[in-house]
Amino acid sequence: MKIIYDSEADTLTVIFNDSPISESDEDKPGFILDYDEAGKLVSLEILDASQRVQLPTQIEYQLVPPVQARQP
Repeated sequence: MKIIYDSEADTLTVIFNDSPISESDEDKPGFILDYDEAGKLVSLEILDASQRVQLPTQIEYQLVPPVQARQP
C-alpha cells in the first residue's frame, strides 16, 4: 500500500495495489475510486485534500492484531 500527497494538485491518493485501472468512479464529490478489470478497488483519490483531511502530510500507521489473537 502506498499513500501519496501531491501538494501542487492538493490530492491524497491511497494505492492498495498496482493493478491496471480499468474504471474510475467519483462516488461522492471529491472522492474518486479506481477499480481493476475484476472490479476490485485499486486506489482512492481525495481531491482538495487540504480542505477534507486535517493534516494531509502527516500519516499515522497502526497494526491491529488478528481477531483470534485479541483477548477481552
